[in-house]
Amino acid sequence: MGVDGEVVHSLVAARGQALKRYAFLLCGDDDRADDLVQEALVRTLARRHPRDLAELEAYVRRVIVNLVIDESRRAGRWARLRPMFRTRQASFDEEGPESRVSARLWTRELLSRLPPGQRACLVLYYLEDLPIAEIANVLGCGPGSVKSQLSAARAALRRMSTSADTTNTEEEDHEFEPR
Repeated sequence: MGVDGEVVHSLVAARGQALKRYAFLLCGDDDRADDLVQEALVRTLARRHPRDLAELEAYVRRVIVNLVIDESRRAGRWARLRPMFRTRQASFDEEGPESRVSARLWTRELLSRLPPGQRACLVLYYLEDLPIAEIANVLGCGPGSVKSQLSAARAALRRMSTSADTTNTEEEDHEFEPR
C-alpha cells in the first residue's frame, strides 16, 4: 500500500522548494532537479513507508540520491564503452540518417563477432543496465563468470576497433568465432 496523497501534498507544500534545492545541488541542472523531485515523489507514492512528514522527507531525499547515482553509473558505463566503437568516427561525425545507420551497422557487426555469452553480458550490463548479480541470475552463472565475460568482451571490442581499418587475418577471424 502506498503513501496517502494528502501526506505527499503536505510534504510538497511544506518542503517542496527545499527538495528541489537538494536535487539541484546533486545534479546541477534546474530542469533535471524538477524531474528528480517529481520522480522521487512518484516512487514514494508507490511504496509503503512511514506517514510522519520528517521520515517521508528523508525517504524522498534518499530516492533522489539513488536516482542521481543510477544516472551517473549509467553515464559512466556508456562513457567506458563508447570509445570502443569510435574507430570509424570520421564517417560518424557527419549529421544525417546515413551516419546513424552506419554507426548502428558498425556496432551490430562488432557485437556479432563476440561469442554469445560475452554479447549477452554486454547487452544486459550496458543496454539493460542490470547489475552483475542480476545478470548472473538471468544467465544462470556466477557473478565471477559475468565479470570475466564482460572483461573479455571489452578487450575483444578494443582489439576489433583498433584493427578495424586494417584487414583481418585468419587468426583474428578465428579468435572471434562464437564458441
